[in-house]
Amino acid sequence: MKTSPKGPEAARLRQRKHAILRKYPQIPSEALPGSLNLTRNRCGKPNCHCAKGEGHPSWVLTFMVDKKPRVERIPREWAEEVRRRMDEGREFKQAVQEVFAANAQLLVLARKQRRT
Repeated sequence: MKTSPKGPEAARLRQRKHAILRKYPQIPSEALPGSLNLTRNRCGKPNCHCAKGEGHPSWVLTFMVDKKPRVERIPREWAEEVRRRMDEGREFKQAVQEVFAANAQLLVLARKQRRT
């Protein structure tokens, strides 16, 4: 999965990503959001086995961009790498949420102690 998109939009996204990573180097640089699912689609050809069966397998990555859901097909050979990068993203996001929750609880405890 070592492909690198070209063009002005890709360049802009890479610049923004690297600026954020310089500021927060602990963010996993290749982490992905979302969920990966195996779906089955029918191709529409009347003589194909999928017309009467389960359909052709297809990996689909679902994620949010600007509060809008995106659904993108993923090549079969990328599926394992995408899943690994999603796990990395999920673990990091969970760790950040735990730190935020601990900070909020510590703030509440500090406020309570200040009253007494």
